[in-house]
Parts: sequence; structure tokens; C-alpha cells
Amino acid sequence: MTTAENPYVTIVLPCYNEQDHVVDEVERICAAMDASGYTYELVAVDDCSSDQTLARLQEAAPNYPNMRIKAFHRNGGSGTVRRIGSQEARGEIVVWTDADMTYPNERIPELVQILEKDHTVDQVVGARTTEEGSHKLLRVPAKWFIRKVAERLAGQRIPDLNSGLRAFRKSVAKPYLRLLPPGFSCVTTITLAFLSNQHDVHYLPIEYAKRAGKSKFSFVSDAYRYILQVLRMVMYFNPLKVLMPPALWLVGIGLVKGVYDVVRYGFYLTSNTIVIFLSGLLIGSLALLADLIVRSRGE
Repeated sequence: MTTAENPYVTIVLPCYNEQDHVVDEVERICAAMDASGYTYELVAVDDCSSDQTLARLQEAAPNYPNMRIKAFHRNGGSGTVRRIGSQEARGEIVVWTDADMTYPNERIPELVQILEKDHTVDQVVGARTTEEGSHKLLRVPAKWFIRKVAERLAGQRIPDLNSGLRAFRKSVAKPYLRLLPPGFSCVTTITLAFLSNQHDVHYLPIEYAKRAGKSKFSFVSDAYRYILQVLRMVMYFNPLKVLMPPALWLVGIGLVKGVYDVVRYGFYLTSNTIVIFLSGLLIGSLALLADLIVRSRGE
């Protein structure tokens, strides 16, 4: 049996301005893990909160011996919290969740159990069945579009691309932790990193509650970062998926336009035909070069 000094599970809990409910969330997580029988540590990271979040955690600490508090001296973002928390995790299984009462954290042992029983699965994601976030009218179609782009590029179905509740094997995730951006798109990054490298991801349907407190999500800036991160991750692992389709389209359009020019102008190619065709060739060459670089990496 794993000892408390060497826990089986590490739960990374980012905390930023959650003073009114952070202790309730800690209680919910610890109660579920205590009942599960798994040895665990709860790493509660205060991301330089401007309220009394850190003080509430410190007051509650004596009641939760498995909780370890880490305080940042400047705000690093949820991605930074999760990256550092995962790198310093002592457990074989790392769990990410939030402290805003949105995720059913009492179900964390279920995620761990799937990884324990099925060694072919490397990550378990809590796939939300409802959307209760802010900017719902804009957020739902935007997330649907980003998810469809990610599915197209990753080549498989993704029920929930950016769920904040997930569990994974630290040994598998370790090479990808350095790729995590500081913001919310870190969850998208870890999903695509696993999928792009053929690590099995299991999706467990969960309910998603209305968050407590004020949302830190900014629709315009965070949606923009999500799209960029999807493209960045697929480019990092499989650049042909991103670059080769437009390259082939441009070459094809250039060839068709070239035939049209020859028929209409008598073996004369217009400048736009040449530009389209050469652009396709250049992008295709860049795709092949990027793919060669990816495959030659020693990772």
C-alpha cells in the first residue's frame, strides 16, 4: 500500500479569489478521497489572490492533514498553477479540478479508479453534459466550433475539449507539461498532447454546475487563445494536418486556373495563377519540412 509520504493521487487545486467557498471545496474533495481508500495529497495553490483565499486555506489546514498549501507571489494563471503543481506532484495519478464549485469533485475517485483498473487508458476527462458558464449564448457555439476544428485536426471525436476536471498518469504527461500555456487553454493543450501522441483518453460524463463567485473567463481573449492553442498543438505534433490541406487546395486551384488560362489566352499564364500555384508549393514544402523536424525530435 502506498504511504502518505508517497501518495497514489495528487489533486492540483488552483485557487484565485475563492474565499467564500474554497474551504467547502476542500472539504468536498477530502471527504470523497478519504472515503475512497486512496492515499492522496491535495495541493491547494493560491494564485496571488486579492481576497482572503490564502488565509481561509491556512485556517482550515489543521483539519485537513492531506492538504499542502502553496502560495504564489504573483498571479501566474491557472495553466501555470497546474503545470507547477503537476511537476511537483508526488502521486502517480494527477488530478486537475477547480475550486469554484462547478465540477462534481466528489466523483474524483471514479476518475482515478478508471486509470487504476484499465492500464490502456492514460487520461480520464470529465465530459460536461451541460454548459453553465458565463456568456452562454456566445460561448456554446464558439466552443462547438473550436472543438470541431480540434476533432478535425486530431482525427477523432472529442466530447469535451477543455474540461477542467481530469485525471492522468504523471509519467505519461511529464514530457508535455512544459508545453502548457499560463491561461485556461492549458486543459486544451494536455488533451491534444495526449490525443496527438496516441495516448488513450476516456471521457466520463459529468454534470456541470453554475460557478460560485465571479468568472475569470474573458470570452474574446480566451476564445482567441483557445483557437491559437489548438492550431499550435497540432502544428507541434502533426503539422501536415494543418498545412498540407491548404497547400493541396492552392496547387489544385493553380492547376485548374492554369488550364483555363492556356485555353483562353493561348499558352499564357496570368500572374495570379502563378502566385496561387507557387504559394501552394511553398506551403507544401513548409509542411514537409515541419513534419521532418517533428519526426526527428528526440521526445
